[in-house]
Amino acid sequence: MIQALRIMCVTCVVVLATAVPALAQEGGAAEEGAAAAQAAGISLGAIGAGITIIGAALGIGKIGASAVEAIARQPEAGGKIQTAMIIAAALIEGATFFALIICLI
Repeated sequence: MIQALRIMCVTCVVVLATAVPALAQEGGAAEEGAAAAQAAGISLGAIGAGITIIGAALGIGKIGASAVEAIARQPEAGGKIQTAMIIAAALIEGATFFALIICLI
């Protein structure tokens, strides 16, 4: 798990570091440069949205796994655990939707 997180972080750093020279342009091609910058901005927004979705999926998966394990240990507390799980998942989804809107704007 930690190794996968490290690989994702290194990949993000490489993508962001190589995006800066790709957006550099010379003064004569202003219209072509603006179109290229807009296309690059859209693709970087899509990458950000993808990373956001991956993070949310990992968080909700961890919540679900922990809740099922807790219910298996204490079945009588299943209702309270399920309610807490749904609230936590809703908060994660709310933050994810906000991040997606920011990435796509």
